This record gives sequence, structure tokens and C-alpha cells, in this order.
Amino acid sequence: MARVKHIPLYKTLWAKIRFWQAVSDISDKELAECLNVGERTLHAYDQNAKNITLERVELFVTRYGIDLSSLLSM
Repeated sequence: MARVKHIPLYKTLWAKIRFWQAVSDISDKELAECLNVGERTLHAYDQNAKNITLERVELFVTRYGIDLSSLLSM
């Protein structure tokens, strides 16, 4: 039986956040302020989002009024 590879949740969440950012025309600076991180950290998350915390995701969905399930279904 072949093993099914899955995409880790942190990668999925970060990709969805970046997709939403692009669609909503939000700057890196504004997104960084929302997440309470620097722009450099955003670019580090682009390389490896393992360190993104649920607190950061919560700040994002709260600030922009997005439901987590809506974000994941994009």
C-alpha cells in the first residue's frame, strides 16, 4: 500500500494567508504589523513556516474578520 503524503497544517495555513494577502492587496508591512512580526520574519515563513504560532493565526483571523474554516477552504 502506498503511503499518502500530506501537507503539514502550518504550510497550508501560511499558503492560505499569503493567498488571501495577494487577493486582498495587503502589503507585507501591513501583514507583518497584524501578526506582530517583522517583514523579515514573513520572508522566513515563506521559506519554512514551522515557527508560525496559533497566536499569529488568531491575530490574523481576528483582525480581518475571517473564519478559520473560510480561510482553509480558499
